[in-house]
Amino acid sequence: MAIEYRITLDDEHEFSYRIELDRAFDHEGAAQAPKWTRLEYQQCNNCPLSRDQFSHCPAAVDLHRVIEDFQGLPAVKKAQVWVRTPEREYNKLVGLDEGLRALLGVIMATSACPLLSRLKPMAKQHLPFANNHEFVLRTVSLYLARQYFNLREGRHADWELRGLVRSFQQLQLVNQAFWQRIHGTCHADSNLKAFLTFFSMASSLTCSLETQLQKIRPLVMSAGEEREIA
Repeated sequence: MAIEYRITLDDEHEFSYRIELDRAFDHEGAAQAPKWTRLEYQQCNNCPLSRDQFSHCPAAVDLHRVIEDFQGLPAVKKAQVWVRTPEREYNKLVGLDEGLRALLGVIMATSACPLLSRLKPMAKQHLPFANNHEFVLRTVSLYLARQYFNLREGRHADWELRGLVRSFQQLQLVNQAFWQRIHGTCHADSNLKAFLTFFSMASSLTCSLETQLQKIRPLVMSAGEEREIA
């Protein structure tokens, strides 16, 4: 099961990627990866990986080719982005940073990082170019579906979304460390803008979850249902 990306800027800049959704740590790729991908370089404070078992950060190893491909390219440059998932295809002319945000997000969520892999269910239902409302709606919906199955199977069900907030607080620590990891490599290019947008969307679930929920309420509550509740 894989997702394919093709990003075209002009006749000289066309990049293609195939992201396998179920993959292990790339030991061969790690051996050839740059220094900034090593595990101890700006390692996340909450990283559960042992340096005895992992020489490199799994997410950084998976990302370094993309970061190198787009290094120095301006975020404002327009790109034709084509995406094929197992179910459908997408094609959109967007700013390069928006196309990169989608690509970087799906790579990180399907890496061998045990913290980022919490986003893997979303990656398997990949929606490129999602706005913040769509991101919040999909994240909360998947979390609540998991709580339903927890209830059905005799486990604790967290209907107050406390576990979701805690999970994204942990992801925020990963985001902060990863920003430091790539900052010196990316400089002022499209990679940084894409990462910043991706991190900002994730932070909305920890800093202002209730606000985000109120924003998506009209998307899930019909007028008829509101009258029934009243």
